[in-house]
Amino acid sequence: MMELEYKNHLSPMLKGEMKNYLIDIDGTVTDDIPNEEPERMITAEPYPDALETINRWYGQGHIICFFTSRTENLKQITIDWLDKHGFKYHSVLCGKPRGGNYHWIDNHIVKATRYKGKFTDMVEKTETIEVFND
Repeated sequence: MMELEYKNHLSPMLKGEMKNYLIDIDGTVTDDIPNEEPERMITAEPYPDALETINRWYGQGHIICFFTSRTENLKQITIDWLDKHGFKYHSVLCGKPRGGNYHWIDNHIVKATRYKGKFTDMVEKTETIEVFND
């Protein structure tokens, strides 16, 4: 159950150390499969470290949302595949813009992690980022 804090009539925030994980699918938890080849989506195998790590995060109480560039007409194939392979999650959002180079602007804290081939627990690092000029 998602626990939210409401303060000063502002949008709610997750309590404590809970996180909202927005996780891509193609090229992140399974092979990179374009929308134009949906038959491959059905038979693809998950990356074992992704399945294990995501299910652990779910078990720790974090919110798991798969946010994919797959189109709405591929949503049921996607849900069936996630369920078949035992992924634990709260929601699936389709229609993420294709092409990468994402720059997310929000009034809440946003942390981005580029997937480079292995799902592990998160570690803290200092990186250079672009921000608005105060």
